[in-house]
Amino acid sequence: MKKLHLRTFSAIILLSFFYTLVSCQGEKNYKKVSIGFYNLENLFDTIYDAELLLNEEFTPESPKQWTSTRYQEKLSNMAFVISKNASDVTPDGLAILGVCEVENRGVLKDLVLEESIKQRNYQIIHFDSPDKRGIDVALLYNPQYFEVTNSKSYQLSLPNDTNFFTREQLVVSGLLEKEEVHIIVNHWPSRRGGEEKSRPKRNAAGDLSRYIVDSLLTLNHHAKILVIGDLNDDPVNNSVLDHLRAKGIKEELKEGDLFNPMFQLHADSLGTLAYRKKWNLFDMVIVSQGLLGENKSDYKFYKAEVFDQPYLRQTEGDYAGYPNRTYAGKYYLGGYSDHFPVYVYLRKEVD
Repeated sequence: MKKLHLRTFSAIILLSFFYTLVSCQGEKNYKKVSIGFYNLENLFDTIYDAELLLNEEFTPESPKQWTSTRYQEKLSNMAFVISKNASDVTPDGLAILGVCEVENRGVLKDLVLEESIKQRNYQIIHFDSPDKRGIDVALLYNPQYFEVTNSKSYQLSLPNDTNFFTREQLVVSGLLEKEEVHIIVNHWPSRRGGEEKSRPKRNAAGDLSRYIVDSLLTLNHHAKILVIGDLNDDPVNNSVLDHLRAKGIKEELKEGDLFNPMFQLHADSLGTLAYRKKWNLFDMVIVSQGLLGENKSDYKFYKAEVFDQPYLRQTEGDYAGYPNRTYAGKYYLGGYSDHFPVYVYLRKEVD
């Protein structure tokens, strides 16, 4: 009996070792990086510039009383949110961040020196755009993860409107840990004047982004491209679906189509901004098919998220639950932005 018991015990130990070995061999280790976008909602300094339409609202003498104290609080709030984005999965935070509604390079310099993100040493890619409101797009990146090789801005124009000036589309190419990627940063024309009336402007913006994507795919059919930004349309609108050709179902993608992971988040009733008691998901990170596939030996898309924390929402009043913004009209709230940030994770297998 003792011998049988010993043999049984030995067999159990051997089987346990075997299953542990198989289990360990089956486990995969992944390295992850995060790339995001954040509409910073009128990040202006306090200096008056007569050439900018919106600028006079953001001075100490204006009805909004945009003082240095309030500007500093805004910087601190924006940096804090950026510091928290994706930090639970990628401890160094966002490797790359597209932003919009920034006045100039100076406010970006102030932002990246904020204490909560200073240690990341974010570098800046920015071009002044012809937007009449005086707001631009830009890219921040952590040089520990990303090395810029080229940057260029593309102006959006309308053939029948020579007085139309809006944000340019920023294209930044570089090496994400030695893998070439291209990021197109957008802030498409707003819905001012009504969604239907302003729709052709966003369709034109989608066409321009599509042109840039096609140019990159011509050079490399498997190019890794991320189209990020505030598109002022939802994933289901024609500007995104048809003009940009960004679809929400991987299995239905045709050659050259982009994959929009925000499509499912929108279907799940998630949003990044609210207007008249309706949520929209205007802020997106869209990827090319070069970032899809089962081969994880290089970086591929993993998942997308909306950064929607309780402190980013208003807690009382008629707009309880809405994004907690900096101003409500001329009344100072001291919040963050009227948009929530979004980001995606890319991952690859490592030994």
